[in-house]
Amino acid sequence: MAWTQDDFTAISAAIATGARKVRFQTHETEFRSLDEMLRIRDQIKAEVDGATTGGLIVVEYQSGT
Repeated sequence: MAWTQDDFTAISAAIATGARKVRFQTHETEFRSLDEMLRIRDQIKAEVDGATTGGLIVVEYQSGT
């Protein structure tokens, strides 16, 4: 799932109010702890900011002959 700014806003609001359930795009998640929520929030923020790496890398090889 690709995270969005709305997802970041939703989890940040839940953290601020003490809620453990967060509604993301098409589903609702109940977190076990504040620590878990903070970790996920940081992952969402990194992805939204474009700081994450990964994905598909395409390498083209051409022979010299």
